[in-house]
Amino acid sequence: MPSKCHAETVTAAEKASQAGTATREPLRLVLCAVEDPLAEAWETAADGRREVYTHRGSTLDVPAEAVVSPANSYGWMRGGIDAVYAGAFPSIEQHVRSAVLAYHGGELPVGQAVIVPTAVAAPAWLISAPTMREQGETLPPDTVHPYLAARAVFRMWRDGRLEDDRPVRAVVSTIAMPGLGTGVGGVPPQVCARQVMAAWDEVFVPRGQDR
Repeated sequence: MPSKCHAETVTAAEKASQAGTATREPLRLVLCAVEDPLAEAWETAADGRREVYTHRGSTLDVPAEAVVSPANSYGWMRGGIDAVYAGAFPSIEQHVRSAVLAYHGGELPVGQAVIVPTAVAAPAWLISAPTMREQGETLPPDTVHPYLAARAVFRMWRDGRLEDDRPVRAVVSTIAMPGLGTGVGGVPPQVCARQVMAAWDEVFVPRGQDR
């Protein structure tokens, strides 16, 4: 389970009935890793951030309303964690590709994100934020794609709206995030962790305020 807390499991239907009437729940970001180097990098980078937790295991182990897919710009979900999601949510690749086509003309740039339903109770949502344009790319040593992808997720969480105009933040209080670009992309775990936390601080920590 995530360190520091146990996030509550809330169904999509319950969230929908509460949206707009209930006080917003505190945000919880759960950084997940199935391998020790990434887990250790998450734990080091997240230290001191009250809303950020770590979990040694799959994103699908976490009781979250949304999971993050570090996919490619075209929404193909054929490898790594995306293949795991495609197995758990059989229609998810089509949902992502349809959203990318509808809102981005068929190509979702790195630095942008879409949120789509999973068609299961929990997690009810998947946020697709590409770390690479083409599937299977190896990212260069100086890449900032983990930062851009994470910032897109966090901006979606803070400011985004669903198709029915509900704020994303009203229905998603906990997000489970895997490594971004640390698989086939080849980004070192420490680089990914630092960039994700830099994005978190930019979006959620006002300047001059302690983390």
